[in-house]
Amino acid sequence: MTADVRRVEDNEFFTWLDLYAGYGEFYETPITDEKALLVWSWITDPESGVEAYFAVDEEGTPIGIAHVREFCRPLDGSKGLYLDDLFVVPDARGAGAGMALLEQLRTIAKDRGLSVVRWITAKDNQEARKLYDRVAEKTKWVTYDLVP
Repeated sequence: MTADVRRVEDNEFFTWLDLYAGYGEFYETPITDEKALLVWSWITDPESGVEAYFAVDEEGTPIGIAHVREFCRPLDGSKGLYLDDLFVVPDARGAGAGMALLEQLRTIAKDRGLSVVRWITAKDNQEARKLYDRVAEKTKWVTYDLVP
């Protein structure tokens, strides 16, 4: 299977929500109505900086999503593209949708003059890490969360 990538459009809330809820289930993080509406408001507000992309199959059916945003890299003197979320429906995994999303993000970053596409994933997300290890360099950095 080959997948194409396109931007999520304003009238696709419920299609996006199905994929976003699947992403939440994968990470055992429920997607409440309040959270979904908040994230959707970011996606549909050009000023927020959050962008959403679908991977679509041959019939045009969305089978994956990616949420991204630009970020500043002061030490590098550049900007990058941060991949917050990437999810492909279980039946389509391993068939190119994840690769198509990552390649589209690489193209977007290159076209915008950004220096990197960066993301994190769970240590035990072995299936996704096989793809990530093929297309990107695992960094030496350790991630921390400081809860306010």
